[in-house]
Order: sequence, then C-alpha cells, then structure tokens
Amino acid sequence: MKNKPLASILVFPGTNREHDISGALRAAGFETKFIWHTETALPASDLIVLPGGFSYGDYLRTGAIATLSPVMGAVREVAAKGVRVLGVCNGFQSLCEAGMLPGVLLRNGHLKFNCKFTPLRAENNNTDFTRQYRKDETFPCPIAHGDGNYTAEADTVKMLEDEGRIVFRYADNPNGSMNNIAGIISADGRVMGMMPHPENAVNELQGETAGLKLFQSLYEAVA
Repeated sequence: MKNKPLASILVFPGTNREHDISGALRAAGFETKFIWHTETALPASDLIVLPGGFSYGDYLRTGAIATLSPVMGAVREVAAKGVRVLGVCNGFQSLCEAGMLPGVLLRNGHLKFNCKFTPLRAENNNTDFTRQYRKDETFPCPIAHGDGNYTAEADTVKMLEDEGRIVFRYADNPNGSMNNIAGIISADGRVMGMMPHPENAVNELQGETAGLKLFQSLYEAVA
C-alpha cells in the first residue's frame, strides 16, 4: 500500500493551532509530523504547514521573529524545490515577513481582535489548494486575529489581481484588508497564505465543514 503523503507542521514558541490543523490534515488523508523551530532540516515532506498562534509572542511584528528561526532556512530550500507550503493566520504573517509572499498583515482597521465566523469566498479555484471549491463558492469560516489587515503597494495588489493570485476574499471585510484579500498564492502556485482558519471548519461539531475542501484539494494534489 502506498504511504500516505506527509505534512510537516512547524511549531514555534507561541504556536497554538498545530493540533487543530493536524486533525484537519489527517481527516483529508495526510500523515502529520510536528517540527520544532530549532530544527535545521525537514523530513521528506509533501506539504509544509505554518499554523496559527502567536509565534514568539508576536513581539516586534506578527510573524517576524519566526522568520529568523533555524527551521525557516529549510522551508525556503524545499519551497524552492516545489514543495507546497501553507500558512494560516500567524503562518500567513510569517510567510509575508519571510518574503515568500508579498505584502504585510497590519493591525485590524478597527483596532480590535476579531474572533468569529465570517463569510469567505473562494475567488480562484484553479490552484492546488482550492480545486474542491466551486468558483466564487462562499462559506462561513472562522477568523481569530488582531493583525489581519492585508496591505501592499498598489502595484503589488494590481499584480495579484491581474495574475489571479487572490485565492480567498472576505465577503464582509472584517479587518480593512485591501481589496477584501483573505488569502493569496505565490507566482508558482506552491505557497499559499490565508488569515481565516479552515482547520476549524471541517466537521459538523464546529458548525461548518467547507474548510475541509482545502485540505482535500491538497491531498489530491500530492497523493
């Protein structure tokens, strides 16, 4: 029997969603392995995940100190070789701080922490992360962040629009993000970051199951 694809989940001091995202990945068919931030090499992985939380207490800037961790050198190496990388919430912030995705996540426009379900639209369903969604499919997805306001130079946002690299948009823009951006993808389609938490919308007990489609899409892409 073919081995299940392996998703390596990075864990930094302050990470708190690693078990949530591991459960979602396993429900989609992955094996998972937690990787501590001090590691300098990664096991042979089909997917690298940076989960949510408050890495290093979000000191300096959200996600900034995590980019200096030893493990991030290995992440950059495998990403350059085409391994898919997913960053959720604090993971998205870290990918932007690391320069693996453009832009930055700033303090929410209303200066308050958001923790609620919000309507999320699958803007681009032609990626390895989203093929299970219908084009423009909208579903409730949890958010939990104080710094989710996606901001970039005007020409960067235009580039993302023109190249179809905005993967998810907010239907109600809960944080002031430019162009309602909730999630974006790299030019090669292998690195994606998003602020909402699809791992907390994967079963009926959570009140929503549409988040599972993201992890199922990834499973189909690598299995």
